[in-house]
Amino acid sequence: MVVGGGPAVTESPLRALHASHRTGPKDGEVRSENRGSYGGHMHDQPTVLGAMSEGGHELVVHATDEASGLRAIVAIHSTVLGPALGGTRFYPYPDEASALTDVLRLSSGMTLKAAAAGLDLGGGKAVIIGDPGADRSDALLEAYGRVVETLGGAYVTAEDVGTTVEDMAVVARSTTHVKGLPIEQGGSGDPSPMTARGVVASMRAVAAYLWDDPALAGHTVAIQGVGKVGAALAEMLADGGANLIVADVDTERCGEVAERTGALAVDPEKILQVRCDVFAPCALGGALSAESIPRLECQSVVGSANNQLATREDAGRLAEAGILYAPDFVVNAGGIVNISVELDPDPYSAARASERVDRIFDRITEILDAARADAVTPLSAAERLAYERIAARAAAV
Repeated sequence: MVVGGGPAVTESPLRALHASHRTGPKDGEVRSENRGSYGGHMHDQPTVLGAMSEGGHELVVHATDEASGLRAIVAIHSTVLGPALGGTRFYPYPDEASALTDVLRLSSGMTLKAAAAGLDLGGGKAVIIGDPGADRSDALLEAYGRVVETLGGAYVTAEDVGTTVEDMAVVARSTTHVKGLPIEQGGSGDPSPMTARGVVASMRAVAAYLWDDPALAGHTVAIQGVGKVGAALAEMLADGGANLIVADVDTERCGEVAERTGALAVDPEKILQVRCDVFAPCALGGALSAESIPRLECQSVVGSANNQLATREDAGRLAEAGILYAPDFVVNAGGIVNISVELDPDPYSAARASERVDRIFDRITEILDAARADAVTPLSAAERLAYERIAARAAAV
């Protein structure tokens, strides 16, 4: 198997499961099977298996539960370093193909994220197709938990876009393979502040690299998306003296964040074109493309969104434009680092988690120095760091 164009790694036992994994539905149970579509049409399988092979995925599970309305996909990209950890995204995808594309990209990104962060964890992700505001129910989340349980710990889930810490508590009724639980249940709670903390650490590393000073006071940061992570990031940056420009499709939420932080709120269509030192994509992925990059008026890109580049070639386009790009899967690792502390033998400690998240500063510095020394993009340097760690672990098995 070749992971994302990196060095060859050994075959995982999970790869053999993708053609045969299935649990027959009993009363109140979920049907969970690997197949080419939710309808299980055999002619669709080559498309899905081809995508899995191209991306180096080990296992993809499609699951439905008629009673609760659950429609979900779980993708395990790699378990070479350890169990695949990744959140569950609850989102109204326009079609199943879009959901599959998203979960495959997100899960492979989690492999890179965990490896680059130095965690003994693999990469996985899950998506639930639907509107969380209308379709969320305890029955659906419990059914989803049963899907996770069938994987026997190969995949550990947590919250993501559209799901909450409280949702994970419901999922935990059906599986033990869930993290990011409420603090009162011994978990780490909402990971958003720790994700934002990691973004700040990354911005400080970029500031030190570009301007020989890690302080962000006086620098202008434009934040695209002020959801849970973006809002927390805005507050941390405001406390540090940065000048803020914010935008969000939810204009009411954007206005509230702007009022709390003293930020300038602008139309979402204009955030790409504002003059700033740091542009921070904190919404959904794909914001940086051949069309959008020429419009940027920033010196660097450092944000929390997953899969910020529409294509891998966009890393080169940013470099050609003179814009320093801090790879998203390193920048936004604060959440997974925080959740990984739940796996320690000792009880979860926010102080211990904060200390580990702050080390993202050192990892970004290492990547930027390597990119400059080898005359490659920071994306290439970060990927190489992750792939080399995975390959070394695979060779040692």
